[in-house]
Amino acid sequence: MDLNYITGILTLAGINLMAVLGLSLLTGFTGMFSFGHAGFMAIGGYTSAMMTVKFGLPFIPALLIGGLVAALVSSVIGKLTLNLKGDYFCIATLGFGEAIRLILDNVQYFGGARGWPGIPHHTNLLNVVIINIVAIFILANIVRSKHGRNMIAVREEELASQIVGINVFRYKLISLMISAAYAGIAGGLMAHYMTFLQPKMFSLTKSTELTIIVIFGGLGSISGSVLGALVLTSLPEILRAFSNWRLVIYGLAVVIIMITRPSGLMGGYELTPSSMKTLYTRMKNKNKGLPNQMEGGKTI
Repeated sequence: MDLNYITGILTLAGINLMAVLGLSLLTGFTGMFSFGHAGFMAIGGYTSAMMTVKFGLPFIPALLIGGLVAALVSSVIGKLTLNLKGDYFCIATLGFGEAIRLILDNVQYFGGARGWPGIPHHTNLLNVVIINIVAIFILANIVRSKHGRNMIAVREEELASQIVGINVFRYKLISLMISAAYAGIAGGLMAHYMTFLQPKMFSLTKSTELTIIVIFGGLGSISGSVLGALVLTSLPEILRAFSNWRLVIYGLAVVIIMITRPSGLMGGYELTPSSMKTLYTRMKNKNKGLPNQMEGGKTI
């Protein structure tokens, strides 16, 4: 395969991963499903493109401004919708995502439905990988912090969290804002990779794709989000030889994984040096016919 083709797939996977990491915090660790994250990507993409094209800002500051604007918009949406329970929040975010797309369809300053060409090409595999590494580091530290534990508590039992003094609304809002900021940066990366933006690039299909990647990789697993983004972004391209059947096979593969692995590929586990060492020890003990030891002297 052509090296540029492989590099392109990996770059797109990294862009998707940026949005998926944010959605993983919201859905996997806080327990709120969103079907409007393509809207936050659109806000970040158009804002960062405006910063570079209209105002001549450098690439990285433009990305950060795109993420910040997406986070600010999410704070307004969150204050209006986070008191909704269950499916109603999903429906509200779905409506938000579609509303953003329809608004951009009619804003001629950004080219309207025809799209916005001529965006400078700044995104490449190197800066996508660096931004992904920084994003994973920040997200991992958030999850391990007191605030991350409070978000997980909200996911597990909202009422009990309120009883022990956790401000449930506040942590839901923080999770939504961080998630939107990640999506906004992903949108900026996409804008400066494609060098062209069009509202239909941020349709409900894109939001659904991001949610599928989070569930496919494993809810509550950053490693699962990385693996899911790589697999599900690459799979349609690997199946391109099957022409019109490739998306059918893609969907079938996702369904099979969801049936055989309901908790996702990683199932909430993380690939860390300590977990890899434990896995290696278990495999070595299994080969020697020895029981695997857990803390406290118990065997598995």
